[in-house]
Amino acid sequence: MSKLQLSFACWNYDRIAALFDGSIQPKGIDLNYLNMPVEETFWRMMRHEEFDIAELSLSSYLVGLDRGYPNVTAIPVFMSRSFRHSGIYINTNSGIVKPSDLRGKRVGLPEYQLTACLWIRGILEHEYGVEPASIHWLTGGEETPGRQEKVALSLPPEIDIHAIGPDQTLNDLLECGEIDAIIAPRAPSSFLNGSPNVARLFPNYVDEEQSYFRKTGIFPIMHVVAIRNDVLERAPWVAMNLYEAFEQAKQVVYDGFNQTAALKVTLPWLVAEVERTKEVMGEDFWPYGVERNRKTLEAAVTYSFEQGLIKKPLQVEDLFVKSTLERFII
Repeated sequence: MSKLQLSFACWNYDRIAALFDGSIQPKGIDLNYLNMPVEETFWRMMRHEEFDIAELSLSSYLVGLDRGYPNVTAIPVFMSRSFRHSGIYINTNSGIVKPSDLRGKRVGLPEYQLTACLWIRGILEHEYGVEPASIHWLTGGEETPGRQEKVALSLPPEIDIHAIGPDQTLNDLLECGEIDAIIAPRAPSSFLNGSPNVARLFPNYVDEEQSYFRKTGIFPIMHVVAIRNDVLERAPWVAMNLYEAFEQAKQVVYDGFNQTAALKVTLPWLVAEVERTKEVMGEDFWPYGVERNRKTLEAAVTYSFEQGLIKKPLQVEDLFVKSTLERFII
């Protein structure tokens, strides 16, 4: 019997390397791996459902579920996760030195519904008491003019949000002081180039993020893996077979990290970093599945609902293909 041919659009993470080099193969599936930047994958999947399987923004996925599009369902495999205290950049002349100083300020973001921005707003509100309605939001391209939201939004009336000019960029506005801060998954070029006008709100962001994890147990999820519903309708077994293959591919990375005779990754203190991470987060520090991630998923849904991105609270179990919610135990 021939294998099912399926396209899979995703960036080239180490945790899926064993899938695209063929050393691990999902049962009954031949993956046509398409290595693509995340923004392009999200746009093409959300707007046109171009791929059988794709990495997808968690926030966009929640908005899509709330509104009934696109026709995809996720499995609890999380391609991208990231603590986001590092993603708040300030103009050093703005008077911002602590989170509460963001109240009343002009803060740029590439898209309001971006998952990183969802998490940062939620963290600012729940950990520091800074509500989204207390900030003046401006949206637009971070480095290139003209960026728009991937999905149309209908936000609460108390949210003050406007697009920047068609020829403006958030990076330029931040550096010259026309906006006071940016929250974004990518560091602005002004920061990377060492501009004295731009700095992180949390220079010691690793300490902040580890404290946040110790307090909440939350490791923010950025991206899920979503499968088109027509694929699941004709071959429902695809979801669990993919899930198992993703778990196996991630274990290959863990095994490499645990090899101390030679460094698998081009980082001189890799062993020390892995040891520090395990001390804070445990052996399986990048867990898949629902139960190990329930608090994180519930927080994402709560933030999305509170911020007006989704109009009704979603149950965690409703986010994923049902067969992946349980594991068969011999």
